[in-house]
Amino acid sequence: MRALRKSLRALRLNIQRTMIKDIVFPEVEDIAVAIVQEHEGLNEYYVYLINLKFVDIKNILVVSNGYGLVNEKPVKTSTLRNFFDEVKQHDYIKIEPIDKEVFGLSNEFWVSFTVNNQLFDKQFIFLPETIVEANFVNIPIIEKKGVLIK
Repeated sequence: MRALRKSLRALRLNIQRTMIKDIVFPEVEDIAVAIVQEHEGLNEYYVYLINLKFVDIKNILVVSNGYGLVNEKPVKTSTLRNFFDEVKQHDYIKIEPIDKEVFGLSNEFWVSFTVNNQLFDKQFIFLPETIVEANFVNIPIIEKKGVLIK
């Protein structure tokens, strides 16, 4: 009986390794995340997902959190999850508001989506103190100022 359990466990591990190894994760291109100042002069910021592709993206899941050190102590924000059915080609969607107080942390956004039933996944990280006006650029499609990561 033990030998049978051991064999089944080994078989299960082998199947799991094979399945993970066989999953293809293609490179993500033409997708961006931007942190945008909604109105010039106000401290109101939002996170946007921008689809720069010539095809629609579907089944979008964005998982976000912040982490880092504050006064030499580790800090981690809540993890937020947002789901969107679709973002049309050359369009954008507002993901969530972001408080200026977390700009001193690393702000991470995991974006997963499908194109033609193929799964894509990419991590975007805004490093501490990079979300400052000196780094603002004109964000394509949205036509507002902010910080963009492709």
